[in-house]
Amino acid sequence: MRRLRHCVAHTLTGRYDDFELILRLVWQANRVNLALEIADNATRSAYEHVRECLIQAVRSIHPEYHAVEEQFSDIATFLSSFKTVLSLNYDLSLYWVIMYANREFNGHSFKDCFLHGEFDEDWQRFRESISRWDRRNTLVFYPHGSLVLARNVVEEEVKLEAGSGDLLRAILRQWESGNYIPLFVSEGTSSQKVKAIHNSHYLNTVYREVLPKVGNNITIYGWGFGEHDVHILSRIAESNVTRIAVSVFGEDQGYCTRVHQMIRDHVGNDIEVVFFDCTSQGAWNNAA
Repeated sequence: MRRLRHCVAHTLTGRYDDFELILRLVWQANRVNLALEIADNATRSAYEHVRECLIQAVRSIHPEYHAVEEQFSDIATFLSSFKTVLSLNYDLSLYWVIMYANREFNGHSFKDCFLHGEFDEDWQRFRESISRWDRRNTLVFYPHGSLVLARNVVEEEVKLEAGSGDLLRAILRQWESGNYIPLFVSEGTSSQKVKAIHNSHYLNTVYREVLPKVGNNITIYGWGFGEHDVHILSRIAESNVTRIAVSVFGEDQGYCTRVHQMIRDHVGNDIEVVFFDCTSQGAWNNAA
């Protein structure tokens, strides 16, 4: 059975608070000015200011690798039970987990469908086992993008790498170079997010092709079910889903009632919805 796992962090919401969109617009304007040798200090200053704000925000809130490393094994064990994982979290935690798992887990492989830094159009072929190292596999996608994804100066979408170095710092250095900008969506409303998704080949592929094929059993963990993300539920409705399990923090009956109604409204009335404690044994970073 194919399942979906969602991990959602606090996002940059608000009508005018989309760092990625603003950064891309002023970045493009600055690149055009440089190419045409047009003197425009205002555009360059605006670009550098927005870029610096984003970099400082990431540096201030993003966890360090060593601070979360001890959780990787439990998280990887949890995720390895699913055939498909989709994360709405922009940070590098999930990427670190799958790198750890691919190094430490024998016979199970996590694949993000990128080869040599580029997304492979034929992503479904990655479900096939090609060696004893991936007798079982899990495909990983980022419907709203991730810090590890970026656009370069010719609008190519790539996955950034650091070799054996610190990935977070390598990514920030790439942003500082002016040759890359991050690829993630953070508009406040669902319709705004969909428009931004359509402007990215990778995000649009995940939205159009992956979400409608998540299978009939879905597990959602750590998602707040905000109105700004109903487009995700609408795409899930295109799949053959019949059962959705949702994690709950504490005994929040209000949350359960609201989530159940949202699933009925946006996915279907006949969907079986079950709730489970987010601290359950074996769930996410809780030891089995």
